[in-house]
Amino acid sequence: MRELRRSARPVAHVVFFPHAGGAATFFAPFAPCFPEGFDLSAVQYPGRQERFGEPFVTTIEGLADRILPSCRRYAAAPVPLVLFGHSMGATVAFETAVRLEREGPAAPCRLVVSGRSAPSVPRESRVHLGTDRELLDHIIDMGGTDAEVVRNPDLIDMVMPAIRNDYRAVELYRPREHTLVGLPVLCLTGDRDRWVAHEGAAAWKDHTTADFRLRAFPGGHFFLAEHREAVARLVADWAVSADGCPPRGAGG
Repeated sequence: MRELRRSARPVAHVVFFPHAGGAATFFAPFAPCFPEGFDLSAVQYPGRQERFGEPFVTTIEGLADRILPSCRRYAAAPVPLVLFGHSMGATVAFETAVRLEREGPAAPCRLVVSGRSAPSVPRESRVHLGTDRELLDHIIDMGGTDAEVVRNPDLIDMVMPAIRNDYRAVELYRPREHTLVGLPVLCLTGDRDRWVAHEGAAAWKDHTTADFRLRAFPGGHFFLAEHREAVARLVADWAVSADGCPPRGAGG
């Protein structure tokens, strides 16, 4: 877990879960966008950055199992815990929330899912079976890889195993039937995301018995990088609200 910010008197704790091939550093620019009083952490999956030498975890369920102990400690604090996952991270955050809820956390917990269709939406994607070039082209098309990586063959060789592992994990993920959480769920999506249809995002409502809200932002799959301040403000307001629900007009 990468700690992004700590407050003397926290009012909530947000834990970010990165996308496939992503790292905790993707969420570092969000830290200044949150108001005072928010503790911020980001999951660092094995096999990248400071965890480069560690073996990959090959399934979504396995990642959730590994992340659970850290979230369990955070949930012991007397402030709301918000699990915020983008793309593949939304699925990992969901599975982590399922596990955490089984244990009855002391603190109120909430789930933010971004840039991902609901687990119940059928998928036939097999990008992980393609060549390195095909996989990299797909990621570039989604907007998830910066120019430095694309231009540097050594960096490509370094990151491709992690990217392929993540894509394999999320593409082979099959949720247990009728998996639900009793947490409020806020779903964020880009209105021009070619990989997440509005109906697929809206289907997250079928995975919670608590309140569900959907917010669309202008942009594609990585819309949140273009709207950090608006996303942070929306999540912060929602995290400390009485019912876990943002104002109905918020979020674009």
